[in-house]
Amino acid sequence: MACFIVPGTEAIVTTAITKIVEKKEKKEICSCETEGTVEAVKEEKVLPFSRKLRWLNNMLWGGTALLAFEHVWHGEVTPFFPFLTAAGNAQDAVQMLKEMATAGVGMAVVVTAVWVGMVAIASGVEKKAAKEAEVKGLER
Repeated sequence: MACFIVPGTEAIVTTAITKIVEKKEKKEICSCETEGTVEAVKEEKVLPFSRKLRWLNNMLWGGTALLAFEHVWHGEVTPFFPFLTAAGNAQDAVQMLKEMATAGVGMAVVVTAVWVGMVAIASGVEKKAAKEAEVKGLER
């Protein structure tokens, strides 16, 4: 009924956090340019954290959009107040809140856990590439 609201709320929060992190990273790059260390930043093959956060945002927004469409398709979301058919009476509202607490939170946790796995794998690949570059640099 309204399970898509939980990952949607997480998507809103992570989008705001992503914007803040992007601004901070941009400031750090600007300060590196003024100090003349921009070459070191460019040579480093590490994805910025803001890009990794965008992965989470894309997964959350995509899942939310798909779930919202599915709920509209089944008539559980309407274009008029109260927008959620379950919010029309108290008994259905309790069932809706239970679904948000179980299915919605579960989906948000699973998506976030998959993202954590993706970040861990990406970090492992980055470390492996840095180690290989270091070994090649020592061989010369």
